[in-house]
Amino acid sequence: MYQKTLVAGWGDMDFNAHMRNTAYLDKSADVRMMFFADHGFPMAEFMRLKIGPVVMKDEVTYFREFHLLDEVGVTMALAGLSDDGSRMIIRNEFFRKGTLAARVSSTVGWLDLASRKLVRPPDALLQVMQGLDRCDDFVDLPDSRSQG
Repeated sequence: MYQKTLVAGWGDMDFNAHMRNTAYLDKSADVRMMFFADHGFPMAEFMRLKIGPVVMKDEVTYFREFHLLDEVGVTMALAGLSDDGSRMIIRNEFFRKGTLAARVSSTVGWLDLASRKLVRPPDALLQVMQGLDRCDDFVDLPDSRSQG
């Protein structure tokens, strides 16, 4: 399972002295981009390909709090994928001292930056996504062509 250890920083905190909701989304995006870079797709490669990941929906579920300077363990797995790879659901789970603290499920597509439409990713990128660990509740998604 792909995982990274981050830190709950000053800018991640809210008025109640715990990690704010949008910090979970930011850290999920950071881990996604670290995953892609670690697997041969740094930002420069996305720029060369003229595609990028676009989030269409995020769902966050909270179980425990993070406080300032807590270590934040974040995993990444695949909860859904279309046959053509144009759509996916990426699941990030957040752990505090080994205990599940939050879960972020993001519905994501590959956006062609010129046409502004979802596209099938290049074969090498699709293979990277297909190699990602799958969640127990993994679902097959419709491809971009069937969504009109």
